[in-house]
Amino acid sequence: MSETSSPQRTTIDDVIARLDDIIRLARSEQSPIGFFPALYRKVTIKVKEGIADGFFDDGARMEKLDVVFANRYLAAFELSREGRQPTQSWALAFQAAHRWWPVALQHLLLGINAHINLDLGVAAARTAPGDALPALQDDFNKINRILASLVDEVQAELAQIWPLLSLLDRVGGNTDEAVINFSMERARDHAWSVAERMARLAEPEQEAEIKRLDVAVAEIGTRVRHPGVLIGTVLRLVRIGERGSVASKIDILS
Repeated sequence: MSETSSPQRTTIDDVIARLDDIIRLARSEQSPIGFFPALYRKVTIKVKEGIADGFFDDGARMEKLDVVFANRYLAAFELSREGRQPTQSWALAFQAAHRWWPVALQHLLLGINAHINLDLGVAAARTAPGDALPALQDDFNKINRILASLVDEVQAELAQIWPLLSLLDRVGGNTDEAVINFSMERARDHAWSVAERMARLAEPEQEAEIKRLDVAVAEIGTRVRHPGVLIGTVLRLVRIGERGSVASKIDILS
Protein backbone atom coordinates (compact mmCIF):
# COMPACT_ATOMS: atom_id res chain seq x y z
CA MET A 1 0.00 0.00 0.00
CA SER A 2 1.45 3.35 -0.97
CA GLU A 3 2.10 5.98 1.63
CA THR A 4 -0.58 8.58 2.21
CA SER A 5 0.02 12.25 2.98
CA SER A 6 -2.19 11.94 6.06
CA PRO A 7 -0.30 11.98 9.38
CA GLN A 8 -0.03 8.74 11.31
CA ARG A 9 -1.89 8.65 14.62
CA THR A 10 0.29 8.03 17.70
CA THR A 11 -2.19 7.38 20.54
CA ILE A 12 -5.51 5.60 20.99
CA ASP A 13 -7.15 8.98 21.65
CA ASP A 14 -5.83 10.19 18.28
CA VAL A 15 -7.35 7.10 16.64
CA ILE A 16 -10.73 7.61 18.31
CA ALA A 17 -10.76 11.28 17.30
CA ARG A 18 -10.08 10.38 13.66
CA LEU A 19 -12.77 7.68 13.71
CA ASP A 20 -15.16 10.34 15.02
CA ASP A 21 -14.20 12.54 12.06
CA ILE A 22 -14.87 9.74 9.57
CA ILE A 23 -18.21 8.90 11.18
CA ARG A 24 -19.30 12.56 11.03
CA LEU A 25 -18.24 12.75 7.39
CA ALA A 26 -20.14 9.57 6.54
CA ARG A 27 -23.27 10.82 8.27
CA SER A 28 -23.14 14.10 6.38
CA GLU A 29 -22.63 12.26 3.08
CA GLN A 30 -25.19 9.54 3.95
CA SER A 31 -22.46 7.02 3.12
CA PRO A 32 -22.28 3.39 4.30
CA ILE A 33 -18.55 3.95 4.57
CA GLY A 34 -19.39 4.98 8.15
CA PHE A 35 -20.71 1.57 9.23
CA PHE A 36 -17.32 -0.05 9.83
CA PRO A 37 -15.72 2.86 11.75
CA ALA A 38 -18.83 3.07 13.95
CA LEU A 39 -18.21 -0.53 15.01
CA TYR A 40 -14.44 -0.12 15.10
CA ARG A 41 -14.73 2.90 17.41
CA LYS A 42 -16.53 0.76 20.00
CA VAL A 43 -13.80 -1.90 19.86
CA THR A 44 -11.10 0.76 20.20
CA ILE A 45 -12.78 2.28 23.24
CA LYS A 46 -13.02 -1.18 24.83
CA VAL A 47 -9.28 -1.68 24.24
CA LYS A 48 -8.56 1.73 25.77
CA GLU A 49 -10.64 0.81 28.82
CA GLY A 50 -8.84 -2.54 29.07
CA ILE A 51 -5.48 -0.80 29.09
CA ALA A 52 -6.64 1.62 31.81
CA ASP A 53 -8.00 -1.28 33.91
CA GLY A 54 -4.82 -3.36 33.65
CA PHE A 55 -6.57 -6.05 31.61
CA PHE A 56 -3.54 -6.52 29.35
CA ASP A 57 -0.11 -7.79 30.37
CA ASP A 58 1.59 -4.79 28.77
CA GLY A 59 -0.64 -1.77 28.34
CA ALA A 60 1.94 0.33 26.49
CA ARG A 61 2.58 -2.44 24.00
CA MET A 62 -1.16 -2.94 23.49
CA GLU A 63 -1.64 0.75 22.77
CA LYS A 64 1.16 0.54 20.22
CA LEU A 65 -0.50 -2.47 18.59
CA ASP A 66 -3.86 -0.71 18.57
CA VAL A 67 -2.39 2.40 16.93
CA VAL A 68 -0.29 0.53 14.35
CA PHE A 69 -3.35 -1.57 13.53
CA ALA A 70 -5.68 1.42 13.24
CA ASN A 71 -3.24 3.37 11.10
CA ARG A 72 -3.48 0.73 8.40
CA TYR A 73 -7.24 1.30 8.12
CA LEU A 74 -6.90 5.08 8.39
CA ALA A 75 -4.19 5.14 5.70
CA ALA A 76 -6.35 3.00 3.41
CA PHE A 77 -9.31 5.34 3.99
CA GLU A 78 -7.23 8.42 3.19
CA LEU A 79 -5.79 6.84 0.04
CA SER A 80 -9.30 6.07 -1.14
CA ARG A 81 -10.49 9.62 -0.44
CA GLU A 82 -7.49 10.97 -2.36
CA GLY A 83 -8.40 8.84 -5.37
CA ARG A 84 -5.35 6.64 -4.84
CA GLN A 85 -5.21 2.86 -4.51
CA PRO A 86 -5.31 1.15 -1.11
CA THR A 87 -4.95 -2.61 -0.79
CA GLN A 88 -7.39 -4.62 -2.88
CA SER A 89 -9.13 -5.79 0.29
CA TRP A 90 -9.89 -2.25 1.41
CA ALA A 91 -10.72 -1.11 -2.13
CA LEU A 92 -13.56 -3.67 -2.17
CA ALA A 93 -14.96 -2.30 1.07
CA PHE A 94 -14.78 1.32 -0.05
CA GLN A 95 -16.23 0.58 -3.49
CA ALA A 96 -19.20 -1.20 -1.89
CA ALA A 97 -20.06 2.03 -0.07
CA HIS A 98 -21.02 3.53 -3.45
CA ARG A 99 -23.51 0.76 -4.20
CA TRP A 100 -27.10 0.59 -2.95
CA TRP A 101 -27.55 -3.19 -2.67
CA PRO A 102 -25.02 -4.33 -0.01
CA VAL A 103 -26.73 -4.77 3.37
CA ALA A 104 -25.23 -3.36 6.56
CA LEU A 105 -23.80 -6.77 7.49
CA GLN A 106 -21.92 -6.99 4.20
CA HIS A 107 -20.39 -3.55 4.73
CA LEU A 108 -19.24 -4.58 8.20
CA LEU A 109 -17.83 -7.91 7.00
CA LEU A 110 -15.94 -6.30 4.15
CA GLY A 111 -14.22 -3.99 6.62
CA ILE A 112 -13.61 -6.76 9.15
CA ASN A 113 -12.20 -9.01 6.43
CA ALA A 114 -9.64 -6.43 5.27
CA HIS A 115 -8.71 -5.30 8.75
CA ILE A 116 -8.40 -8.64 10.51
CA ASN A 117 -7.43 -11.05 7.74
CA LEU A 118 -4.80 -8.65 6.37
CA ASP A 119 -4.01 -5.74 8.68
CA LEU A 120 -4.03 -7.36 12.12
CA GLY A 121 -1.24 -9.85 11.47
CA VAL A 122 0.91 -7.16 9.87
CA ALA A 123 0.34 -4.82 12.82
CA ALA A 124 1.23 -7.54 15.35
CA ALA A 125 4.45 -8.38 13.50
CA ARG A 126 5.48 -4.74 13.37
CA THR A 127 4.59 -4.14 17.02
CA ALA A 128 6.60 -7.15 18.23
CA PRO A 129 9.02 -8.18 15.47
CA GLY A 130 11.18 -11.28 15.51
CA ASP A 131 11.66 -12.98 18.87
CA ALA A 132 9.45 -10.40 20.62
CA LEU A 133 6.28 -11.77 19.01
CA PRO A 134 5.56 -14.78 21.30
CA ALA A 135 5.31 -12.48 24.33
CA LEU A 136 2.48 -10.61 22.58
CA GLN A 137 0.28 -13.67 22.08
CA ASP A 138 -1.52 -13.60 25.43
CA ASP A 139 -2.56 -9.97 24.98
CA PHE A 140 -3.41 -10.67 21.34
CA ASN A 141 -5.77 -13.41 22.50
CA LYS A 142 -7.35 -11.11 25.07
CA ILE A 143 -8.66 -9.01 22.19
CA ASN A 144 -10.85 -12.03 21.40
CA ARG A 145 -12.61 -11.60 24.72
CA ILE A 146 -13.23 -7.93 24.00
CA LEU A 147 -14.66 -8.72 20.58
CA ALA A 148 -16.79 -11.55 21.99
CA SER A 149 -18.26 -9.16 24.54
CA LEU A 150 -19.60 -7.01 21.70
CA VAL A 151 -21.16 -9.78 19.59
CA ASP A 152 -24.62 -9.77 21.20
CA GLU A 153 -24.73 -5.98 21.15
CA VAL A 154 -23.87 -5.81 17.43
CA GLN A 155 -26.40 -8.53 16.58
CA ALA A 156 -29.10 -6.58 18.40
CA GLU A 157 -28.12 -3.42 16.53
CA LEU A 158 -28.25 -5.18 13.17
CA ALA A 159 -31.70 -6.55 14.07
CA GLN A 160 -32.86 -2.95 14.57
CA ILE A 161 -31.70 -2.15 11.04
CA TRP A 162 -33.12 -5.26 9.39
CA PRO A 163 -35.49 -7.49 11.38
CA LEU A 164 -35.12 -10.24 8.75
CA LEU A 165 -31.64 -11.02 10.07
CA SER A 166 -32.70 -14.49 11.24
CA LEU A 167 -33.78 -15.33 7.69
CA LEU A 168 -30.13 -15.61 6.67
CA ASP A 169 -29.51 -18.46 9.12
CA ARG A 170 -32.65 -20.31 8.08
CA VAL A 171 -31.94 -20.04 4.37
CA GLY A 172 -28.17 -20.49 4.64
CA GLY A 173 -28.32 -23.84 6.41
CA ASN A 174 -25.02 -25.63 5.87
CA THR A 175 -23.91 -23.68 2.83
CA ASP A 176 -20.35 -22.42 2.56
CA GLU A 177 -21.40 -18.90 1.59
CA ALA A 178 -18.98 -16.35 2.99
CA VAL A 179 -21.71 -14.06 4.36
CA ILE A 180 -23.07 -16.90 6.50
CA ASN A 181 -19.86 -18.58 7.58
CA PHE A 182 -17.49 -15.66 8.05
CA SER A 183 -15.84 -16.66 11.32
CA MET A 184 -14.26 -14.01 13.51
CA GLU A 185 -12.43 -16.71 15.47
CA ARG A 186 -10.92 -18.22 12.33
CA ALA A 187 -9.99 -14.77 11.10
CA ARG A 188 -8.12 -14.00 14.34
CA ASP A 189 -6.33 -17.37 14.25
CA HIS A 190 -5.36 -16.61 10.67
CA ALA A 191 -4.10 -13.17 11.73
CA TRP A 192 -1.78 -14.73 14.31
CA SER A 193 -0.39 -17.10 11.68
CA VAL A 194 0.24 -14.09 9.45
CA ALA A 195 2.01 -12.34 12.34
CA GLU A 196 4.26 -15.34 12.93
CA ARG A 197 5.21 -15.41 9.27
CA MET A 198 5.67 -11.65 8.97
CA ALA A 199 7.66 -11.22 12.19
CA ARG A 200 10.58 -13.16 10.70
CA LEU A 201 10.76 -10.97 7.59
CA ALA A 202 12.51 -7.69 6.88
CA GLU A 203 10.16 -4.87 5.88
CA PRO A 204 10.78 -5.15 2.09
CA GLU A 205 9.97 -8.87 2.33
CA GLN A 206 6.90 -8.03 4.41
CA GLU A 207 5.63 -5.73 1.68
CA ALA A 208 5.92 -8.51 -0.88
CA GLU A 209 4.07 -10.87 1.47
CA ILE A 210 1.36 -8.26 2.09
CA LYS A 211 0.72 -7.98 -1.65
CA ARG A 212 0.46 -11.75 -1.97
CA LEU A 213 -1.83 -12.06 1.05
CA ASP A 214 -3.99 -9.16 -0.10
CA VAL A 215 -4.98 -11.11 -3.21
CA ALA A 216 -6.30 -14.00 -1.09
CA VAL A 217 -8.09 -11.69 1.37
CA ALA A 218 -9.67 -9.78 -1.51
CA GLU A 219 -11.04 -13.08 -2.83
CA ILE A 220 -12.81 -13.60 0.51
CA GLY A 221 -14.17 -10.06 0.25
CA THR A 222 -15.46 -10.75 -3.24
CA ARG A 223 -17.43 -13.74 -1.92
CA VAL A 224 -18.87 -11.57 0.84
CA ARG A 225 -19.84 -8.93 -1.70
CA HIS A 226 -21.21 -11.44 -4.24
CA PRO A 227 -22.32 -14.49 -2.23
CA GLY A 228 -24.16 -16.40 -4.94
CA VAL A 229 -27.73 -16.61 -6.17
CA LEU A 230 -29.49 -18.02 -3.09
CA ILE A 231 -27.94 -15.85 -0.41
CA GLY A 232 -27.78 -12.92 -2.82
CA THR A 233 -31.54 -13.11 -3.33
CA VAL A 234 -32.14 -13.19 0.42
CA LEU A 235 -29.83 -10.23 0.90
CA ARG A 236 -31.75 -8.24 -1.69
CA LEU A 237 -34.96 -8.90 0.24
CA VAL A 238 -33.22 -7.90 3.47
CA ARG A 239 -31.86 -4.74 1.84
CA ILE A 240 -35.33 -3.71 0.71
CA GLY A 241 -36.53 -4.26 4.29
CA GLU A 242 -33.74 -2.32 6.00
CA ARG A 243 -35.06 0.49 8.14
CA GLY A 244 -33.94 4.10 8.33
CA SER A 245 -31.48 6.38 6.60
CA VAL A 246 -27.78 5.66 6.32
CA ALA A 247 -27.13 8.23 9.06
CA SER A 248 -29.63 6.54 11.39
CA LYS A 249 -27.95 3.17 10.75
CA ILE A 250 -24.57 4.68 11.62
CA ASP A 251 -26.12 6.03 14.82
CA ILE A 252 -27.46 2.56 15.73
CA LEU A 253 -24.02 0.99 15.18
CA SER A 254 -22.16 3.74 17.07
